[in-house]
Amino acid sequence: MSLQERVMTEMKSAMRAKDTLKLEALRAIKSELLLAQTKSASKEGLAEEEELKLLQKLVKQRRDSAVIYKEQGREDLAQPEIDQAAVISLFLPEQLSEAEVEAKVEDIIARTGAEGMKDMGKVMGIASTELTGKADGKTISMIVKKKLS
Repeated sequence: MSLQERVMTEMKSAMRAKDTLKLEALRAIKSELLLAQTKSASKEGLAEEEELKLLQKLVKQRRDSAVIYKEQGREDLAQPEIDQAAVISLFLPEQLSEAEVEAKVEDIIARTGAEGMKDMGKVMGIASTELTGKADGKTISMIVKKKLS
């Protein structure tokens, strides 16, 4: 079942359950998917990798907004953002722990023969591709920097 079909199924159940928070998050996913498909040249829809990046972007936006709201003392606005991020995260594959990401990065460094910060771009390119949807870019970047410095 495609991501769009899963989202539609979940939207129907959220409507029946009158779960407005979940429904709002699912509508955001649907909207972004439709926008991305409109921009995409291919007729068959988005590739799975593009869908994962889109979902990660939505989760990151929600988390960043929540942080800003908390800094401003607006807990009433921060909590719905956190809850929506949790709903959207359900559509992402299981996230790797920091230790697992570190092991993958070490493997990539060994395969590429990277030595020092000059090779960061090469390692990040491979790591981002291999870990799409499994870890966020900030974590990957932090670990790559640590390993190459």
